[in-house]
Amino acid sequence: MPTKYRVGIIGHTGRGNYGHGIDVVWANFKDRCEVVAVADADEKGRAEAVKRVEAPKAYADYRQMLDEAKPQIVAICPRWLDQHRDMVIAAAQRGMHIYSEKPLCRSLAEADEMVAACEKRDVKLAIAHQTRFSPKLQAVREIIDSGQLGTLLELRGRGKEDQRGGGEDLWVLGSHVMNLINFCGGQPTWCFARLAQDGKPVTKAHVKPGNEGLGPLAGDHVVAMYGLDSGATAYFGSKRAMGSGGDARFGLQIYGSKGILEILTGHLPSVQFLPDPLWSPGRSNKQWIPVSSAGIGKPEPLKEGGLPSGNVLAVKDLLSAIDNDRQPECSIYEARTTIEMISAVFESHRVGGPVTFPLKTRENPLSLL
Repeated sequence: MPTKYRVGIIGHTGRGNYGHGIDVVWANFKDRCEVVAVADADEKGRAEAVKRVEAPKAYADYRQMLDEAKPQIVAICPRWLDQHRDMVIAAAQRGMHIYSEKPLCRSLAEADEMVAACEKRDVKLAIAHQTRFSPKLQAVREIIDSGQLGTLLELRGRGKEDQRGGGEDLWVLGSHVMNLINFCGGQPTWCFARLAQDGKPVTKAHVKPGNEGLGPLAGDHVVAMYGLDSGATAYFGSKRAMGSGGDARFGLQIYGSKGILEILTGHLPSVQFLPDPLWSPGRSNKQWIPVSSAGIGKPEPLKEGGLPSGNVLAVKDLLSAIDNDRQPECSIYEARTTIEMISAVFESHRVGGPVTFPLKTRENPLSLL
């Protein structure tokens, strides 16, 4: 095991930039990691990144950086998805571990290629679904596994429902919710969904290139239902301009036979527990109880650090996964499941009925309308 891991950073100014701090998190690991180079096709952005991350070398071509700087870990930073597949495969083919901005990629076909490349060289990839690394999720898991929530019945999630509401919200913010559904409720087994644009069912005429390199996109209103292997049913919805500002309803509620758990998103997200089988504080004397990383009703021993702290937890786990030859908590397999849950919405709408997992269609279903 090396004294320090060599880290290469890939950004692309103007096409997803450096994501949500995927470039600067390494400054928190100077005892374990050394940034050896940065790559950015944009000259001005590249120069700024060099100063920001204190990189000794800079490249316009990330493949050249991988070959010459020879990092052992690669940070794939752009928010835009159109280059994620190529960047991940380039790093994986060289045996380099990866911390990547989410979502993973644009289609299941791309996800399959990325998984195969990582498996071939035993590459560990962690995806930046930051809530998934939160210590509060372990408290959530304990509540579910201990039976305090009872039998899982339903999971209900929504996106931010701002001007991206609908298909774009599903991809960009819904990916967090899908990851939480997967973690809390189990593997998806089927999906039944509908897409609408201006109140009418989405057709081929509605499909346009999505923002931020998302690929074919359509719909300002999404309604989806999933069957999970736990026996519970999950729901996701998003309608454009229905949010009330900020995060609004963005998050997940888990309904059990004994109560409700509500999870928002972030490093230390708001988590609340309602120990009420009626699911209605107004009809009972039960009230919402805050949940900390220490448990129900206990003070939070940790300090909120926002996105930077979320990235720190993710990288800390990635380093442990590399050291101990295990998968990261939020691995490429969970990342692919998230893409499959999103793709299933479009595929169910395309075929006009429920679809089962694993999906047979691996391309973006909207390209097949």
